[in-house]
Amino acid sequence: MAFERIDELLNGVTADGSLHGLAATVVGRDGVLYEGAAGDARPDSLFRNASMTKAVATTGALQLVEQGRVDLDAPVASIVPEFGELQVLDGFDGDQPVLRAPKTQATVRQLMNHTSGCGYHFLNEKLYRFCTENDFPDPFSGQKKSISAPLVHDPGTVWEYGVSTDWVGMVVEAVSGQTLGEYLAEHVYGPLGMTESSFAPNDEQRSRLLPVRFRAPDGSLVETDLDLPAEPEWDAAGHGSYGTIADYGRFVRAWLNGGELDGTRILKEETVELALQDHLNGAPLPKKMEPTMPELAKAVELLPVPQGWGLGFHVYQVDLPGMRSAGSGDWSGLFNSYFWIDRKAGIAAVIATQLLPFFDDKMVETILGFEAAVYASL
Repeated sequence: MAFERIDELLNGVTADGSLHGLAATVVGRDGVLYEGAAGDARPDSLFRNASMTKAVATTGALQLVEQGRVDLDAPVASIVPEFGELQVLDGFDGDQPVLRAPKTQATVRQLMNHTSGCGYHFLNEKLYRFCTENDFPDPFSGQKKSISAPLVHDPGTVWEYGVSTDWVGMVVEAVSGQTLGEYLAEHVYGPLGMTESSFAPNDEQRSRLLPVRFRAPDGSLVETDLDLPAEPEWDAAGHGSYGTIADYGRFVRAWLNGGELDGTRILKEETVELALQDHLNGAPLPKKMEPTMPELAKAVELLPVPQGWGLGFHVYQVDLPGMRSAGSGDWSGLFNSYFWIDRKAGIAAVIATQLLPFFDDKMVETILGFEAAVYASL
């Protein structure tokens, strides 16, 4: 396969200063098809996975589902009682938040597909106001209390992006008796040979961490203090892991192979197939996500094609011409990292930089070029 176009793309977009560092990998069922880095990024650079952590943490929880230790349709509060204390934020009466009990209790499945009612302060106006006016910590503060902010919807009614997967991590910890980092090291990272992945990189690994840059209004890239805390209070299943592109490539290759990599099985084939189906049960996806904090994310508009949400993954339900197939799972991370898994075509890929705000125009343009080049090479 000829992947020269990807080298040209990565080198071009870093050489002209549009992006400071970029790394990518393309994998097939039988191995690595492409791996490259450009600009300030090297093949061994460490990346903040941010929300790409979600798929890995959900994989850990799905293992417990397979073992009969977790029921997808069990109330979360039956496993993690403090989740049952969360109330729904209906709005405000003057300066006072209006809170009430949820009409139903969220299930583990609803955590995995983001219909639990949990939100993110930087994507939800009323939650942003609640956190700001009540000095309530946000998830990027490193304080575990942050995931106990009120719900913003009744469970099962709406897809809302938020701290749902952090609670999936709490489920894993409650059932396994281990921290999430310990559990994943033993049951996902270790078996898959993801030797550079963890929630607590050591000093040597941190020296290889690609620095975060911020896109200034004039289009230039500047240094920024916006970053994840070095010593968070908990292993954040929603955003807290670090790793190399090669490591994440091993993770997506295991999913490509139906839960198996190099003779080691971490999930059953039927679990993989189940997770990559739509589980929204009629709960609507938003047409557009409007951030409350433009320094963290730009507005994201969804393509006007059928799509849904599985267990840990966004899922396209139609073929995208010249790109991924129907049934492909994907997601991304706040610092502009992206992956997809196309089991129909037998291809998966990861591409990442470390740049804010999320959904950077130049990075999105680069991703589209990257994906087109991948499929043109098949």
